[in-house]
Amino acid sequence: MMSNNRDMNTLEVIMKAVDQRLPMMDDDHHGALRLFNGFYEGCPELVIDLYGHTLVFFNYAEPPGELGGLIDRALAALQKRLPWLEAGILKVRNSPDESERRGILLFGEAADDWVLEGGVRYALDLFLHQDAGLYLDTRGLRTWIRENASGKRVLNTFAYTGSLGAAALVVGAVQLIQTDLNRRFLEVAERTYALNGLRAGSADLVAGDFFRVMGRMRKQQAFFDIVIIDPPFFSQTDAGKIDQLANSLQLINKVRPLVAHNGWLVAVSNALYLSGEEYIKQLNTITVGGYVRLEEIIPVPQDVTGFPATTQRQAPVDPAPFNHSTKIAVLRVQRKDRRAL
Repeated sequence: MMSNNRDMNTLEVIMKAVDQRLPMMDDDHHGALRLFNGFYEGCPELVIDLYGHTLVFFNYAEPPGELGGLIDRALAALQKRLPWLEAGILKVRNSPDESERRGILLFGEAADDWVLEGGVRYALDLFLHQDAGLYLDTRGLRTWIRENASGKRVLNTFAYTGSLGAAALVVGAVQLIQTDLNRRFLEVAERTYALNGLRAGSADLVAGDFFRVMGRMRKQQAFFDIVIIDPPFFSQTDAGKIDQLANSLQLINKVRPLVAHNGWLVAVSNALYLSGEEYIKQLNTITVGGYVRLEEIIPVPQDVTGFPATTQRQAPVDPAPFNHSTKIAVLRVQRKDRRAL
């Protein structure tokens, strides 16, 4: 009974959070947003996203079965509140079964395979990986790219499914290179291009190790007006290690030589336990000489951060001056040699 009472109370919290998001939904239901961020809004083991007509539940509980009853109740309530839903997926992060981590279909015949954001169609494969393939916390960055990438040369490192680069290509970037270790993720980017009537050359989608690819580009003296670095929290290959707590600056310095004179370097950190103040201190170490300056901080959208009426807890480490543990900084880069090739 106590478990049922707790589930019912949490269900009320979930539906209150969903009500806050209703004004953000487009009439045709082709958008994507976070319906419930349990970490901030009252149930740290649960996140619920919406991709078009498809619900995606992320179960972070350990053991996973602890959330079974709540997810069943939430699904029934959401189908009633949002009668236009066509499919639902459950991703169980702590399952030993890879197929459950990637997602199982709860209802419906098929999940949405694209969403619309800012006039751009983004391809989806909601079963490709343990996350959904389109990061909602970087929606503001995609907006920034659409506003600034026209006529620019763009390099998107750790591209994943290529949404940031696609935003640049759609608005007329004159060059776009997207690189990721996993070719399967870049194939989603190719589908995004096709959805928007675009094509990429064989040299524009580069599957390879970050350290090796950046090394080749530096030797080729390649330059870009916008360089984006949005690495995973931790990863290691025989060529190098990525650890956002320990070596964020090392990664930034790997791509900084590729930024043309007066270009932008967009650095993203999703390290939960790296405070915003500490991240700013790290960035300040490369601004001392006057050739790099922090130009802008891009906020994470409110459906991801939670609303004043729904937020029940704060991040374990203060992200200020950023508004979320996903910290997005736009750096303006000047070059001694003034090259803007």
